[in-house]
Amino acid sequence: MQIGMIGLGRMGGNIVRRLTRNNHQCVVFDQNPKAIKALVGEHVIGSADLKQLVDQLKKPRVVWLMLPAGHITEETVEHLGSLLEPGDIVIDGGNSFYKDDIRRAKTLGAKGIHYVDCGTSGGVWGFERGYCLMIGGQKEAVDYLDPIFSALAPGLGDIPRTPGREKSDPRAERGYIHAGPSGAGHFVKMVHNGIEYGLMQAYAEGFDILRNKDSKDLPEDERFVLNMPDIAEVWRRGSVISSWLLDLGAAALAKDPQLKDFSGFVQDSGEGRWTVEAAIEEAVPANVLSMALFTRFRSRQDHSFAEKMLSAMRQGFGGHIEGHEPIDPEARPREAQDPSVAQHAAE
Repeated sequence: MQIGMIGLGRMGGNIVRRLTRNNHQCVVFDQNPKAIKALVGEHVIGSADLKQLVDQLKKPRVVWLMLPAGHITEETVEHLGSLLEPGDIVIDGGNSFYKDDIRRAKTLGAKGIHYVDCGTSGGVWGFERGYCLMIGGQKEAVDYLDPIFSALAPGLGDIPRTPGREKSDPRAERGYIHAGPSGAGHFVKMVHNGIEYGLMQAYAEGFDILRNKDSKDLPEDERFVLNMPDIAEVWRRGSVISSWLLDLGAAALAKDPQLKDFSGFVQDSGEGRWTVEAAIEEAVPANVLSMALFTRFRSRQDHSFAEKMLSAMRQGFGGHIEGHEPIDPEARPREAQDPSVAQHAAE
């Protein structure tokens, strides 16, 4: 099958490589000519611009966008709408906001052009591992694109099959689903990324607790110097909390046990925010996902004004001086205390 690919970054380029490895033909374009040159070969044709890319595709044309969410994707979809014809298909494989997909599908649909939103998970490892795909759009278009999705998905692999799925859609077991109408694919991917935030935060907090078990604020006989790389490694093997995220964390700790090469600045892609917004719209409590998002905001600051306010108020009501108290008051030596003194200190 032939497909156009716009955006040859970390994921777009590997998507092209995986497709051509499965004998699909790709016509490619990127603002960076070097990215095009790196891929041109037996099954890859380069394009100088969007018009040339469209002209080199056979009808019905299929064009996949792998671009950052926002203005650049919006502008490219609009441009393609002026170049494509009825029956052609636009696939957005980036991380667009699902409500934008719904609007774009209506706009292109008025011209007879199909719009498919494809939430794509797999990152830089997708070329070898395959991509988990969550697809939204009209059934006619999604079914036509099945050879593309099948080639990109991981396949059954060696994951044990789930009992009771014998009569269910087999595509889910192979790593891709038709989630529903336009917007449904990116909505499912959005929540997927929101959950990812929460899982990552749980691992991060757990390892932080382990790392600080040798704190000077703890009684000496309760201090442990724990081996972070070994703990991560043993949890990967047979533990109920094993996961690919833990695999990645274990690899990082094996190389750099103190993680000295990392600043702790954590960006968010936008989908964590959108997931929390969806939870608000649906009145669904999402405590973990919300706090994981807010923690990412916190990671980008030095001590915030809010923390300075907290410090000032604590000093005002209790005479608490910054840096002169144990982290946890309960970590003080366990000698008997006068109840009246303890009560006063808590006020």
